[in-house]
Amino acid sequence: MRELRIVFMGTPDFAVETLKTILEHNYKVVGVITAPDRPAGRGRKLKASAVKEYALSKHLPVLQPTNLKNEGFLEELKALNANLHIVVAFRMLPKVVWDMPEYGTFNLHASLLPDYRGAAPINWAIINGEEKTGITTFFIDEKIDTGHIIFQEEIDIDKNETAGILHDKLMIAGANLVCKTIEGIANNTIEVTPQSKVDTFKTAYKLNKENTKIDWSKDMRSIHNLIRGLSPYPAAWCELHNNGKTDTIKIYLADPIEEPHNFEIGKIIVEDATIKVAVENGYMQIDKIQLPGKKAMESKALLNGYNFYRDAKMM
Repeated sequence: MRELRIVFMGTPDFAVETLKTILEHNYKVVGVITAPDRPAGRGRKLKASAVKEYALSKHLPVLQPTNLKNEGFLEELKALNANLHIVVAFRMLPKVVWDMPEYGTFNLHASLLPDYRGAAPINWAIINGEEKTGITTFFIDEKIDTGHIIFQEEIDIDKNETAGILHDKLMIAGANLVCKTIEGIANNTIEVTPQSKVDTFKTAYKLNKENTKIDWSKDMRSIHNLIRGLSPYPAAWCELHNNGKTDTIKIYLADPIEEPHNFEIGKIIVEDATIKVAVENGYMQIDKIQLPGKKAMESKALLNGYNFYRDAKMM
């Protein structure tokens, strides 16, 4: 069996679960690479990444380069004498980094590659109404998410599942798949599969203001998928016109109701302590909403102190 010396690279909570599982399996982690501390909160104080906080709690060496090609960083990385790099939710690596270790650099991606290459695979799988997604480990090469596949595991998506729930399922399954991959590399039993070069696969585009806005004229299922695919972060948004005022709001949870009506698309109907928005062939019942400057709250709680007037409309 190969003696592995691992450098782990990651930043958010999603990556922490993998690092934790690697250590629990008693693999030797000689260093951790994560993002630099960033200003956060109202006071804009510097905040460490989730991975850094966990790594320090386990007394692991931590490097936080701003430039992955910096000679000083590369010398520090070489000095760790790792023979395997593992990447989970980090950033694109230059060849000088991913080509450094003897046994290569592999990445965990939260989709069944080659589908949903890119920045937001969990969100787009739900937004596009997929019933299945998965996790993939693959060796990194020059392009984004294109390297040879090591292992894949399929995961079901429930019809009402949010991105947050799916994130946690994939996080746990992904950590276990990484350990399976490490075991295969340690035992030299890995057989890789090249990804197809056909360009007809679905893409996990970076989320932005344009593709996270609710279009109430779309079909009910598409609206529902967008809302749950962006919950809890970054959250689907739209404009609320009420009593002559227009605000930007976020919607976190909603339920589709198929029911014929004659209301204008976007019209808000409040009845029986519920908020419904008229859409094609029915309504979206809004279950969790956030107004400007307020916390997200259940609709019933919102209605205790907020009034929707006759002109109330989602746009």
